[in-house]
Amino acid sequence: MYFIVTGAAGFIGSKLVEGLNRRGVDEIIAVDTLAHADKFKNLADAEIADYIDYEEFILHLDRYEGAVTAVFHQGACSDTMETDGRYMLQNNYEYSKRLYEWCQEEEVPFVYASSASVYGAGPEFREDRSCERPLNVYGYSKFLFDQYVRRRLKLKERRAQVAGLRYFNVYGPNEAHKGRMASVAYHAYQQLLSAGRVKLFVGSDGYGNGEQRRDFVYVEDVVDVNLWLLEHGAVSGVFNCGTGRAQSFNQLAAAVINAAQGTMLSVKDMVGKGLIEYIPFPPQLVGKYQSYTQADLTRLRGAGYTREFRPVEAGAAAYVAELANR
Repeated sequence: MYFIVTGAAGFIGSKLVEGLNRRGVDEIIAVDTLAHADKFKNLADAEIADYIDYEEFILHLDRYEGAVTAVFHQGACSDTMETDGRYMLQNNYEYSKRLYEWCQEEEVPFVYASSASVYGAGPEFREDRSCERPLNVYGYSKFLFDQYVRRRLKLKERRAQVAGLRYFNVYGPNEAHKGRMASVAYHAYQQLLSAGRVKLFVGSDGYGNGEQRRDFVYVEDVVDVNLWLLEHGAVSGVFNCGTGRAQSFNQLAAAVINAAQGTMLSVKDMVGKGLIEYIPFPPQLVGKYQSYTQADLTRLRGAGYTREFRPVEAGAAAYVAELANR
């Protein structure tokens, strides 16, 4: 019996494959597209049973009838600046619907990636329709599928577990291929190496320079929630996946710098030393930018998930150590 991971060569998908391997699972069908070939590096050390192209997979689901234990659906177009709405909805919405329906027919658990982008500018981040106002078509595609799942849960048509995780700002190893869409932590480390300083945006939406706040969640914690759901098949629904703790971009940058340099400097000291520099806010992001996010974990905790999430100080230290080793 196989575990299927879509987006398996990507950031979170490859870490999920790694997490399954740690549990002794290697009967994994890795589904992705290698149009950007460098992603293969994320799977080079993984143990999998087979690899299949993302588009080919959905056309031949019948090959896997009766042979699948669970599906982790991480594959999606995650470019928040994508302007082709037809492509976004076909890739993120229609594909997800087809895979969900197949899992229900096969009575296979289906755990999928949603996004905190469904909340838009907030200010509340609860899994409730009143809080959901996506700012871009990426967020809308994720919102639409969440709504699709919710309708089916209400109709009580479900034959197998279905759980969506609204990822907040995930950072950690295996994201280098994402380029400009990689995390602030990744870019901070690269800027520190190349230029000796980290660039953050000046203040916006009432926040001071670098004081915009996000719920930054380390990728290993995200993997842990996914695998916990696999162990708790009675848990279905849409859940936030973040730390429940908003921290500033300044705090994240400082955590990266201190971890990289073995220091304990404050943000003020770093600004004074030129280690943090504030740059103009990009006009193309005006009205499309989340200056504040913080996961409400009430529903996830209520479902029984009790483990703690790393703050940026701990997550950045682990991430910088990994980047330095590579």
